[in-house]
Amino acid sequence: MPESSATSPSARMKLAQKGTQRILLKLSGESLGATTGDGGKSVGVGMSEIETIAENCAAIHKLGKELAVVVGGGNLIRGADLASHGMGRATADYMGMLATLINALALQDALERLDVPTRVLSAVSTHQCAEPYIRRRAVRHLEKRRVVILAGGTGNPYCTTDTCATLRALELGADLVLKATKVDGVYSDDPVTNPDAERFQHLTYRDVIRRELKVMDATAIAMAMEHDLPLLVFDFKKKGNFELAVQGEEVGTLISSEPL
Repeated sequence: MPESSATSPSARMKLAQKGTQRILLKLSGESLGATTGDGGKSVGVGMSEIETIAENCAAIHKLGKELAVVVGGGNLIRGADLASHGMGRATADYMGMLATLINALALQDALERLDVPTRVLSAVSTHQCAEPYIRRRAVRHLEKRRVVILAGGTGNPYCTTDTCATLRALELGADLVLKATKVDGVYSDDPVTNPDAERFQHLTYRDVIRRELKVMDATAIAMAMEHDLPLLVFDFKKKGNFELAVQGEEVGTLISSEPL
């Protein structure tokens, strides 16, 4: 059995006591895409979705937190899908990295319309529209209370934006990774197809790996486990969840070592 509800209150309490001053938010490309009426995948750049996320990021910023955001590009291009149709994997992944830059610029624009100072840093060289990703520069922006949006993944093919999120969180000294999803945590099975699926309040990294739960890719989970980096998976569409998540409230599923 996973170490779930029995350990959840103490784990969250310890996290809250430790404090979460610097936070990394991982956004999938799908969360930024326009929602189709037929229940299909989110596609394109959905300005309504981006503006809602920007408002939530602004709320975190107003709480005095330092916020970095890693964006995906799956609403525009999925490298793995292109590779499955015969395109070279490296080429497909580089195209996906460029798609994340489009999303990053859209989110930056939405944040700055809310008077939130923002910088886009890219691991892929695009000096005309984004700064290059340099760790010290990113840290300095955070210290100056700017929201840092990280585009281009790691700059390397075969690396997902989940892995990028964990890597950047460790590089930047983040206290917590928020993984924004469309469900209210991690389940034992797909809650859409299995109404009896169990939602976990707390899991250890080993629980996630052993049960092969589709939270983040195995590399990201292993990296977080090695460095005791807490991950919180939560429903980003529910109003107020962003603020509750960063304040240590009972939101979503916390993934950490045991004890925290």
